[in-house]
Amino acid sequence: MVGNIVILGVFVADTSYRADRVPRIGETILGNSFALGPGGKGSNQAVAAAKAGGHVQFLSKLGEDPFADMALATWEEAGVIPQITQHADSYTGAAYIFVEEATGNNAIIVCPGVAATISPTDIEAKAELIADSSVFVTQLEQPIDAALRGLEIAREGGAQTILNPAPAAKLPAGMLELCSFVTPNETEAEAITGVSVQSIDEAKISAEILLEKGVGAAIITLGERGVLYHDHTQSIHVPAFNAGPVIETTGAGDAFNGGFAAALSKGMTPVEAVRFGNATAAISVTRPGTAPSMPSLSEIQSLLVKTQ
Repeated sequence: MVGNIVILGVFVADTSYRADRVPRIGETILGNSFALGPGGKGSNQAVAAAKAGGHVQFLSKLGEDPFADMALATWEEAGVIPQITQHADSYTGAAYIFVEEATGNNAIIVCPGVAATISPTDIEAKAELIADSSVFVTQLEQPIDAALRGLEIAREGGAQTILNPAPAAKLPAGMLELCSFVTPNETEAEAITGVSVQSIDEAKISAEILLEKGVGAAIITLGERGVLYHDHTQSIHVPAFNAGPVIETTGAGDAFNGGFAAALSKGMTPVEAVRFGNATAAISVTRPGTAPSMPSLSEIQSLLVKTQ
């Protein structure tokens, strides 16, 4: 039995540039390649969760433009059910992504477009859908007050709630108390707790502060070092999987969150779901792009079997 996953977030069209280095201000350099594809943290996570076997409904806003057409086609292919409105007076979001050729590391600028106007009123219009979900996921690319209202409704309905606090931002009082799970990376964990996360031990300190702030469990993603899962009874370091050479890390965090949500919706324990999310992320980084890099359920299962 797979429970319903509701994800609130943003779709943006990713314009991805690969080059040897970032240009300095006022400088023009030649790049090595360019790609246009679907992105946005919430949308990426919805695609990842759906391809990983979850039943996913995605809440957002789009313009009426070619990038909106790309969003709808992406969701249809992945099996995501859109719960969106379209607005001709604005535009669908877009992102500039620089990828360093030698390492696959990235730097990103996001313009959410009309999704930047998602409001608590918009969320309340979908209250029944959110309240009936088994897992609710949100991030911070849309306005925080909308994310907060979504978490409130989901928590009242009994859903497991996941906040991926990205991009890093100041959180309103009481927001963390609504979260069954918070899934920051090292930078985001430091922004929330003030603790520099350069090691697993420092991640544990940061995670404990998150628990003190009211989070049910802290899940700190550590890149190639894997993930720290920390709740009130256990602290477990789950190593990363090696699924092949790293091509691009841009979608890794979204792959993890989508895989984690899908696993929770299937009734896995949180630690089992972290391992499932790790496998999802490990496969995604062996491919270019964000949404297009998300693996299928069979691929994730195959990697899990190989690494038992």
